[in-house]
Amino acid sequence: MITYSNQKTNDFNDIVYGRRSIKIYDSSVKISREEMTEMIDQATKAPSSVNLQPWRFVVIDSEQGKETLLPLARFNHNQVKTSSAVIAVFTDMNSFDYAEEIYGKAVELGYMPQEVKEMQLNAFRKIFSDYSPEVMKNNVILDAGLVSMQLMLVARAHGYDTNPIGGFEKDQIAEAFGLDQDRYVPVMLISIGKAASEGHASYRLPAERITFWK
Repeated sequence: MITYSNQKTNDFNDIVYGRRSIKIYDSSVKISREEMTEMIDQATKAPSSVNLQPWRFVVIDSEQGKETLLPLARFNHNQVKTSSAVIAVFTDMNSFDYAEEIYGKAVELGYMPQEVKEMQLNAFRKIFSDYSPEVMKNNVILDAGLVSMQLMLVARAHGYDTNPIGGFEKDQIAEAFGLDQDRYVPVMLISIGKAASEGHASYRLPAERITFWK
């Protein structure tokens, strides 16, 4: 069983019901890169289409990195300036390039037999080669949404708070941080740190208002 040394709580209700979108953080709190890596490792246990794990992360935690990000997140300066870091979540349009590594490791670890690996990869290779860029983009963005939500819940378990941010210059951010903008599609920014004050509670529609039984 994997244990995570920096995790503060396993209280599911506290993690889920205590989550708030935080705008201002305690800027004196700095999350170590070791713990940030640990949290990303936990978050990436999220599911993805045929386990291709297309999510990619740019952790912006230096002053220089934040200065680069600020003009690209014009309506979210407080989160950028005061958070311990901002995690830019991207998806990789070439995620199938990792299929051999992922499935090969699964065989090595005894998770699947070699013949199953070969059968699945042959089938998936044909499917993915037929995908249009639009279909591929829709698939990988869905996967990135799953890992992003899991990352925010993991942060809560570590005693931190987050804010998902969709308002940023998506057409500029990949190039600003040295990524191929045709390959890496930005999905969201997630600010992370220690909240300077409790966030505001917000109303959610009850299940009976949004659920249809057939």
